[in-house]
Amino acid sequence: MGISALTPPTRSEDVVETLLEFPDNRLLIDLCGEYDRNLAQIEHQMGVHILRRGNRLAVIGDKGTREQAAAVLRALYARLEAGRAVNAGDIEGAIRMGTPMPDLSRAGGEQIEMFTPGSVELRTRKKPIEPRTEAQKAYVANLFANELGFGIGPAGTGKTYLAVAVGVTMFIGGMVERIILSRPAVEAGERLGFLPGDMKEKVDPYMQPLYDALNDFLPAKQVQKLMEEKRIEIAPLAFMRGRTLSNAFVVLDEAQNATTMQMKMFLTRLGEGSRMVITGDRTQVDLPRGVPSGLQDAERILAGVKGVSFNYFTSKDVVRHPLVARVIEAYERDEAKG
Repeated sequence: MGISALTPPTRSEDVVETLLEFPDNRLLIDLCGEYDRNLAQIEHQMGVHILRRGNRLAVIGDKGTREQAAAVLRALYARLEAGRAVNAGDIEGAIRMGTPMPDLSRAGGEQIEMFTPGSVELRTRKKPIEPRTEAQKAYVANLFANELGFGIGPAGTGKTYLAVAVGVTMFIGGMVERIILSRPAVEAGERLGFLPGDMKEKVDPYMQPLYDALNDFLPAKQVQKLMEEKRIEIAPLAFMRGRTLSNAFVVLDEAQNATTMQMKMFLTRLGEGSRMVITGDRTQVDLPRGVPSGLQDAERILAGVKGVSFNYFTSKDVVRHPLVARVIEAYERDEAKG
């Protein structure tokens, strides 16, 4: 059964309440969350007031905001009807995406589940991953549609996380045989040679964000086994020279710290049956003064090249703590003054 929206009789166009009826009380409890925390999150972020009346929710506020909040509630309830959980991140995503109503169609094989026109859910071994902003949605779509994709924007916008999720999805689905993740090992203080241990121990701290993303999508034992079999590789950018990367999903993270020559070297590693993703943040270049960033050069040189996509993120796409978005916006305002 679906959700019915009941609008009470009015004496004017200035309606202040939308009433939603939810047929399954068990799912309604999950929708509200423990101590109604899910409703409180929607109220706080959308500027509405939500009252529970039996199996109905009354959304109170101005017309436009009220209808948007009602659409979010419908989408989250439909998510629960499909047997999927609702957490704070899912609510945040539903609010950002507007009205993500379910669509049970399929695209790109069984590993990708469509929920809205142009959006995808990525199926990994541990959990499904969904884009939570329009920019993220376009980014994921472009990674499936193009052999070379760029994701450029500030920290916390999901550039690397989503790229690795797409790679795992393609790997599980048999679309690629290997996953190769790389970063420039550029120091922000300490020199690699001064750090203790062998080469792997020296570079592992630089690669840790890539390990973290992989471990979010695959069981730890499987990650370890696949790495032993060289079906997953995590290596510094310098280790890519001279290789041809065929039938692989390849990610270069922190690409703003690659030089122009390193970027050209990496891009020309692309082999048959492979996909490549380049992610970076132009505001966090750690290269020595006077050394141009290969990411900026690649943007200029590859603009308009067939098979290459560019996706850009802003502070509005930050999916970490809300304070991160405010910090980025503050820095952007300060840079604009300069």
